[in-house]
Amino acid sequence: MHQTLQLTLLPEVALDDENLRQFIIKKLRLNKDENPVIRRTRQSIDARSKQVKVNVQAEVYVNELPPSLISFNLNYPDVSQRPKALVVGCGPAGMFAALRLIELGIKPVLFERGKDVRARRRDLAAINKEHIVNPESNYCFGEGGAGTYSDGKLYTRSNKRGDIRRVLEIFVGHGASEQILVDTHPHIGTNKLPVVVAEMRESILKAGGEIHFDTKVTDLILEQNELKGVITDDSKEHTGIGVILATGHSARDIYELLNDKNILIESKSFAMGVRIEHPQRVIDKIQYHCETDRGPYLPAASYSLVTQTRYKGIQRGVFSFCMCPGGFIVPAATSPGELVVNGMSPSRRDSPYANSGIVVSVEEEDIAPYKEFGALAGLQFQKEIEQKACNLAGTTQTAPAQLANDFVKMKISAELKETSYQPGLHSVDLYEVLPPNISNPLRDGLADFGRKMKGYLSNDAQLIGVESRTSSPVRIPRDRDSCEHPVVKGLFPCGEGAGYAGGIMSAAMDGERCAEQLAKLYAHVF
Repeated sequence: MHQTLQLTLLPEVALDDENLRQFIIKKLRLNKDENPVIRRTRQSIDARSKQVKVNVQAEVYVNELPPSLISFNLNYPDVSQRPKALVVGCGPAGMFAALRLIELGIKPVLFERGKDVRARRRDLAAINKEHIVNPESNYCFGEGGAGTYSDGKLYTRSNKRGDIRRVLEIFVGHGASEQILVDTHPHIGTNKLPVVVAEMRESILKAGGEIHFDTKVTDLILEQNELKGVITDDSKEHTGIGVILATGHSARDIYELLNDKNILIESKSFAMGVRIEHPQRVIDKIQYHCETDRGPYLPAASYSLVTQTRYKGIQRGVFSFCMCPGGFIVPAATSPGELVVNGMSPSRRDSPYANSGIVVSVEEEDIAPYKEFGALAGLQFQKEIEQKACNLAGTTQTAPAQLANDFVKMKISAELKETSYQPGLHSVDLYEVLPPNISNPLRDGLADFGRKMKGYLSNDAQLIGVESRTSSPVRIPRDRDSCEHPVVKGLFPCGEGAGYAGGIMSAAMDGERCAEQLAKLYAHVF
């Protein structure tokens, strides 16, 4: 017998395996001796009412074994002698592009300016403890990209961009928990994702692909508007049937290279603001309506906030971004002399802190003073604010911070709270860091969020700056169908850095799509 149940249960029943099992056995009047197999296939928490409930979809098997939750097969073909395609960047877009190229019978050759996940840890320790920023190996650059050591969220609104289930199954096939196939908001965790990334690397190498770490692309081999290959920092030339450019949103030198080569790029909208950090118990109390703590069953609570403000007659969106329950704030600068923060959560989400980006949309008027930089105007705007944040906080990775209530009241904080941010905090008037067209909408947005979530805006919360790398300020244009650059043949702009993704999942799906289009145009696969 096989039966699928849709259940709405209390957390102590839904989120405890044995309690759920006993509930289903009783509900279906099963004989315990039949030893039914029960597994969740979908799960979400509904905290809209005072009594929190959990929606569970569960499959029950009696006298039969359940099929595997995944259909993905790790048997990749040997492509060691097949035509080469070059992939620049070893983040989710680049790695998934490489795996898809292998499936299509093409040998991927990846170039990653940073280090592999294991060696990368030393540089992360250096930025946290010694305030030393390695411009080639940091929270943004290195194997697995920015997501590897800054969270590992796997949910996306990009439902039409690709096969979400397929991407999740590939992660599971490389060591991620099957739980990511069940949760509405799947999350691997920054402590577990490096192992998964390393397994994906092994799949690429075993199939005959190549990965070159500590190898920076410094130039392009162009022949009459056709990209033949790349030149790396060791002066070696590498050619292939096409180039997938998946360098992430912080590879500023790549945008500058394209601009210097007169390759068409465009300015793109983005957002900027701060990280807000609360004690996790505060967010739990607000979201779960609990008087003390959330109890042993419910996970650390999260939130999503958005509002509209006006500043000098222009409407400004203010919204939460990359919310990290039970998480940490980390230094995400990619060059000395700049200050950037990001958030992450370990798989258990068991830190006593919750943090989220609270950001304001950057409009064309904001970057107008930088028009001399052309398509790089937004990048220059972003860079100057990061440098100002660093200078005002003491020219190290100590971050400028202000209590949330003090910021709204335009008052400098005499003291700051304990924080998850390891390099430490320095009390600063954030109105000196952020320009008025960002700081004023941010103040109004926080006040509105305080009205929507009672207890959210208080001096239990502090703002830590700056959250400036929400997305790329530059888009590398491409044809909507072929994913190829409209002018330069053989160039496939891909992922977050090109302006076509906003997280691990959408980047992974975009990597697969670019691989398929490259194969279609230049390997005649389809």
